[in-house]
Amino acid sequence: MIIGEKIKRLRVLNGLTQEELANRCELTKGFISQVERDLTSPSIATLVDILESLGTNLRDFFNDRIQEKVVFTADDIFTNEDEDLMHRVDWIVPNAQKNMMEPIMVTLEPGGNTSPQDPHEGEEFGYVLKGHIYLHLGKQKFKASRGDCFYFIPNVAHYLANGGKSEAKVLWVSTPPSF
Repeated sequence: MIIGEKIKRLRVLNGLTQEELANRCELTKGFISQVERDLTSPSIATLVDILESLGTNLRDFFNDRIQEKVVFTADDIFTNEDEDLMHRVDWIVPNAQKNMMEPIMVTLEPGGNTSPQDPHEGEEFGYVLKGHIYLHLGKQKFKASRGDCFYFIPNVAHYLANGGKSEAKVLWVSTPPSF
């Protein structure tokens, strides 16, 4: 079992940065990063502290017999708002970070944008549900409006921006999970 991936998934679901989790556990951000990348293993006592900070325990963390959920409702959505960048991200499938792809719903206020994503392996797909957005791929910029979709290999830094005067909404799917 790769515990680092599970810890990262729980941290993201709880809306915590590595630094915030580290502070809660009296650890360093570097240590949390190494644990999440399976470069080091925490002691049992440290793992218990980390899991308690993430709202779980050893038994539940290592229990893999939980039945997979198939249908998700509004009650399952985890939301993170960024007032500075004027956007909201809704993780519409909980724990999608453990899957091959990760769907999110991005809502951009006028003038808002997503955080720039560094290049990574995989593929990205988006469908514009409302408004219009600009997809920034490196130095290129593409406009997509309601009903349009985009698809690209994320081999350059990329982000979405709302250049319009009304809210924009995009269903965005990344593989592997990167949000």
